[in-house]
Amino acid sequence: EVQLVESGGGLVHPGDSLRLSCTASGFTFSQFAMAWVRQAPGKSLEWVSSIDKRGKSTIYSNSVKGRFTISRDDDKNTLYLQMDNLKTEDTAEYSCAKYYRGSRFGPTTDFHVYGQGTQVSVSS
Repeated sequence: EVQLVESGGGLVHPGDSLRLSCTASGFTFSQFAMAWVRQAPGKSLEWVSSIDKRGKSTIYSNSVKGRFTISRDDDKNTLYLQMDNLKTEDTAEYSCAKYYRGSRFGPTTDFHVYGQGTQVSVSS
C-alpha cells in the first residue's frame, strides 16, 4: 500500500521558519517525482512545489519562490519542504503528493497519492 506521512507543521509567527517532512512507503520512492500542495480554509487546493525523481530539477509557485526549498533524500524515502520567512498567507494544511508514473513533470494538483496533511499556522 502506498503511504505518505507528513510531519513538522505547527504554529509560528511571521518571519519564522519550519521544515516539513514526508516519509514514503509502499513504492520505490526514487523513481517518482514528488510535490507539495496546500489548502487553506475555504480555498481550493494549491500546488506549491515539485522535485523530479533525480532531485535535479525543482519548481515553485510564484507565491513561495525564494522562501521555500524542496528537497529529497532517497536513502530515507523522505521528501522535505524548508519554509523560511513565513507569512500569514502561508497558513494552510500542507500535503505531500506522488506523481503518476509517466506523468509530465510540472505544476499540477492532479496526483496519484496524497498524504493526510500537516497544519501550518502563521499568526502574530
